[in-house]
Amino acid sequence: MLLQVRHVTRYDYDPPAHRASLRLKLYPPRFEAQAPGEWRVSVNGEEIRPMLINALGEGEAVWAGDEELARIEIVAEGAVQTDDVAGVVRGLADQTRPALFLRRTPLTEPDAAIHALGQSVRVEPDALARLHRLNAAVRDAVDYVAGATTHETTAADALKLGKGVCQDHAHVFIAAARSIGVPARYVTGYLSPDFDGLHETHAWAEAFAPDLGWVGFDPSNRQCPTAGYIRLCAGFDAADAAPVRGAVAAGAGEGLTVAVEVAQAQQ
Repeated sequence: MLLQVRHVTRYDYDPPAHRASLRLKLYPPRFEAQAPGEWRVSVNGEEIRPMLINALGEGEAVWAGDEELARIEIVAEGAVQTDDVAGVVRGLADQTRPALFLRRTPLTEPDAAIHALGQSVRVEPDALARLHRLNAAVRDAVDYVAGATTHETTAADALKLGKGVCQDHAHVFIAAARSIGVPARYVTGYLSPDFDGLHETHAWAEAFAPDLGWVGFDPSNRQCPTAGYIRLCAGFDAADAAPVRGAVAAGAGEGLTVAVEVAQAQQ
């Protein structure tokens, strides 16, 4: 499947900001499930190329501005050829050790309920079956309700509330998987229009399975990633896997607008 993406992130400042430094993880990596074609990232019209390939095999760039900034507009756009490989992440230039992703973070710290959720899937006979069961169990426990949580909601709080969005589903999955000794990480990416019309980035999890390596699990859609998914970047949690992150010297007036358009292109 050939997917065309346009992802716009816009910050507006009133009064204008004086300085800004941004880390950009907006470059889809190449691996068996996806092959990026022409891809361009710009900040206020200036093309920004990746400065390095990080340990996860992802391109990263840094942009800095020291003039007055009433607006910062970041645009990532291009085409990615995708394939359905049942969620298996094969061929990614990932140099990290899986055990690194047993690390807990404030957003993924397990409580008793998350430990219980993790233990509940141990009835399955093998590791992969347990992960598929966990994928379904998370979605059963946390209804998809837009606006029920914020970017600061923890996995434990989302599970207790029983409501959330894709970020919460991924965090609960990750926290429960790590609680039973399975390395797991957070993924930010895009979905084809066949799945949603939210015009936002999507989030899912990856867990490390013996004999297969990293495998994606999307509790929100009760499945593993298919050809309708574009993997953008990964990390310990949503904050670590944010496509845009940085520091801005600004006053109280800051507005944020994000718009994502994904369309299937003609081949």
